[in-house]
Amino acid sequence: MRILVVEDDRALAEVVVEGLRDQGMAVDLAHDGLTAAAKLDLAPHDVVVLDRDLPGLHGDTLCQMITERAERPMVLMLTAASAPGDRVSGLTLGADDYLAKPFHFPELILRIHALARRKPHARPRTLRAAGIELDPVRRSVVRDGRRLDLSVKEFAVLEALLRASPGHLSTGTLLEQVWDEHADPFTGTVTVTVGRLRRKLGAPPIIETTPGVGYRIAESQTGTRPL
Repeated sequence: MRILVVEDDRALAEVVVEGLRDQGMAVDLAHDGLTAAAKLDLAPHDVVVLDRDLPGLHGDTLCQMITERAERPMVLMLTAASAPGDRVSGLTLGADDYLAKPFHFPELILRIHALARRKPHARPRTLRAAGIELDPVRRSVVRDGRRLDLSVKEFAVLEALLRASPGHLSTGTLLEQVWDEHADPFTGTVTVTVGRLRRKLGAPPIIETTPGVGYRIAESQTGTRPL
């Protein structure tokens, strides 16, 4: 899941970004509305966590711009303006949810996951394929009744592959969805992470590699190719 945090309070922004990354999300950051608009054009995002009172381009204007996109991210307004009238006006602008500051971080996580599930074409909360059950909210993974202990990035790669199943995800797409704008496309970080994930998933192998195309969850457990 890729998130864009738009917040001009730099200290708060860093706390939110690091907390979301600890949950396995790929997070981009913008401190003003103009930078946020540019980043929305560079990569697809699932959810935008948006402050309203932004420099450069006001959050209300940015929210309206987002709602006009053909394939738009969900918008969670995160703002100190907490009066009922503020909430109504924010939702009227096209925001999908509204959370007032100060807030409890676990609630922010739950709301982001809820918005991601509401996004058009989103999958159900629990993702299932090839004997795997993954719950993004509880951050649990089970294969054939065996609970798996995955790192943050291993979990995020598996979630991305399950959401794309039965389609493929290229290395570049995984970098976009699981890491963020600071990921180095010339490193082998995706290859290494997929290799560790395969070992933890165990036999029979279910992550298939198609040369020149990418990775996918195998539709059958035969004919899979190791990395």
